Amino acid sequence: MTRVKGATARATKPKPKANPVPVRRMRRSGNRDLALQVLGKFREVFRAAKLHFGSVHKSVGVSGAQLWALSELYEQPGLRVSELAARLSLRQSTVSNMIDQLSRAKHLKRERGDVDQRVVRLYLTASGQKLVLKAPKPARGVLPDALESLTASDLKNLDFHLAALLSAMKVRAPDASKTHLEQI
Repeated sequence: MTRVKGATARATKPKPKANPVPVRRMRRSGNRDLALQVLGKFREVFRAAKLHFGSVHKSVGVSGAQLWALSELYEQPGLRVSELAARLSLRQSTVSNMIDQLSRAKHLKRERGDVDQRVVRLYLTASGQKLVLKAPKPARGVLPDALESLTASDLKNLDFHLAALLSAMKVRAPDASKTHLEQI
């Protein structure tokens, strides 16, 4: 090998590869299409629920939440407001306001207990019973109905994955868990 004065021999190195994308970034961009597909399904779920609520209101003149409350009282006459709130998974104050509206519309009545006057029981009137019978089904709404149709295993998986989704979100609204879908 001949040497040229002042030149240094360079070893031929392979060209360095472009900086690899960090794993986290790659995972995110790789999931984008799938994430959008899942987001579309969320939108479809909520849109279907809203369409059902709209058909309920148009058909019988009460909201979906009000129909659900009436149907619970149809199945179990004499519930207290707190019991009804638990069955609807809504705040008691929200249910109290709903009861006031339904009472003014003469779809239900309140009755105080004979022994303890503080206990108020709720009953449908004839008008409330007719309304429940002619209303679009499912009276509870399409989302609660669909959730109840899932197996316990599927519900547990869904609950686990939704909890993971909620923990990944930077903004939270824990009070929304006791809000009816019509109010979202």
